[in-house]
Amino acid sequence: MNAVLRTDDAPMPMPLVAQGLKHAYDGHNALLNVDLELHAGSVLGLIGRNGAGKSTLIRALLGLLEPLDGTATVFGDPALHLTDATKARIAYVPQQPEALAWLTAAQMFGYLARFYPRWDAAFVERTLDRWELPGNRMLAKFSPGERQRIDLIRALASQPELLVLDEPAASLDPVARRDLLREVALRAGDAGATVLFSTHIVSDLERVASDIAFLHQGRLLLHCPLDETKERYARLWLPANQSGAAPPHALSRHRQADGSLSLVVGRGDDDQWPAAATLPGARLDALGLEDLFVEIAE
Repeated sequence: MNAVLRTDDAPMPMPLVAQGLKHAYDGHNALLNVDLELHAGSVLGLIGRNGAGKSTLIRALLGLLEPLDGTATVFGDPALHLTDATKARIAYVPQQPEALAWLTAAQMFGYLARFYPRWDAAFVERTLDRWELPGNRMLAKFSPGERQRIDLIRALASQPELLVLDEPAASLDPVARRDLLREVALRAGDAGATVLFSTHIVSDLERVASDIAFLHQGRLLLHCPLDETKERYARLWLPANQSGAAPPHALSRHRQADGSLSLVVGRGDDDQWPAAATLPGARLDALGLEDLFVEIAE
């Protein structure tokens, strides 16, 4: 394939950008002013409890759902009006794959290969064999976990520039989940692909993500490199007589039975902890990723 020469100095558009996304179902807010940028080559883990809005956000980002407000772009294209060329650069694996269930796995792969010029047929055969998935079985006859693996093979075989996975390991046992995530990391690393995957399993993030975004009740509460979470966020405990000095902008706050207050706080623009952390009796505790998830999600 001949290289495309750029004749200007304009920056390449980011794989995914969301601005002010809002959506609701039956009066229940699913997304509330979500802003998100996904930089090329990053592996972003979108974490949140079930029902936090992760699937809604992914569908809005890819133009599979029209939000009530806000915009999303994919490689610079409006998400709701993607060109065929942009679609060919994307692979998406939904949480519950159901498409083309009347075909065998081999028939499905043969059909889709026509639409992707970089289709890796050797990878399909090799991975079907390694995961012991028969190509002559109808897709409807596979278990949920097997079907999820089939769909991941389909996504990776197209050698996408942007790979989007919605709870990719939800139906898998721990061994299969680790194998799947290893494959995602290897393929993304080898090809330099950008990856967005959602999960509520903290250990999945720690294995493959370079960045983390935390979605809670439709709000994006934080977005930062994974290895910075311990340095940027902590639990602040304030005794009852100091709880009135709690900073207003905390990711979570829990009042204890004795009147004390437990908050998840972040460093400010000046890289300093909130002033309340220096009050008499205050305590600042480091949080691991799982602790951070639990503190915010409770």
